[in-house]
Amino acid sequence: MHLHPEIAEVLDRVPPFDPLADPAATRAYLRDLLAARPPADDPRITVDHAILPGPAGDITVRVYQPTGAPDSPRPGVLYFHGGAFISGDLDTGDGNCRDLCLAAGAAVVSVDYRLAPEHRYPAAFDDCYAALLWTAANAERLGLDPARLAVAGRSAGGALAAAVALAARDRGGPRLAFQLLLVPALDDRCALPSVDTCVDGRIVDGRVVRGMWPLYLGSATADPYAAPARAEDLTGLPPAYLEICQADALRDEALEYGRRLMTADVHTELHVVPGAFHLFEGYAPDTRLARRATATWTSAIASALA
Repeated sequence: MHLHPEIAEVLDRVPPFDPLADPAATRAYLRDLLAARPPADDPRITVDHAILPGPAGDITVRVYQPTGAPDSPRPGVLYFHGGAFISGDLDTGDGNCRDLCLAAGAAVVSVDYRLAPEHRYPAAFDDCYAALLWTAANAERLGLDPARLAVAGRSAGGALAAAVALAARDRGGPRLAFQLLLVPALDDRCALPSVDTCVDGRIVDGRVVRGMWPLYLGSATADPYAAPARAEDLTGLPPAYLEICQADALRDEALEYGRRLMTADVHTELHVVPGAFHLFEGYAPDTRLARRATATWTSAIASALA
């Protein structure tokens, strides 16, 4: 892999790690890592939690709002964290949710969906779609404009965001104004070249990408709500922004999904981060490359929801 100089030196200090070998250990590792880097209090943002009824029990969501009473209803963003379907929680996506809240002036609803392999497909998808229905039904209470509702997600969360967008179209709503897909995992078939050319045990590489799908799917047959690339028809979907990393095992499937969205006449923007590997922002958040990538996608969703 040819990496951008800013992040190549960061990766040199990262030991090999297999996140799929022991999902419980991976979750504990992430919790410890995030606990060591808690977000600073920001007086511009108010954070609350809510419990909503899900298809198999209660779902916890974290709601981020710009501080102060709005002059008019705000846009709303439903956010799904990453973690290869087997790890991650509300804290994992906290930084992205704060960026969304401030950049778009939006209320952001982050969803603590069920994880595999304890809860296989369609558990995570069902939780995420239930959270969309709850958010739309409670738009007035949350101060949201139901005409400016978006979904967003990173990595596995990008798969869930794309799947929820498909389901909202197929099931007659809630109507979505935008979908933000950050380095999304979209295709369980793993048949495109980047899955095999990205091989590095220090990051989420092709081996991890191939391994996460059986843990997520179990014995289930993949359908478009599991792996959105399997959808035959992409017409009628909301406008999309895809962040793609050049040195990412998921690069080619995201490029192909973006091409298909454009062919289906969906307004689509693709941004390829040069020389970047999967989730590089988490490894090197203070680099110019990471700041520029974040500024680009936050600007895109802010414009779309303005």
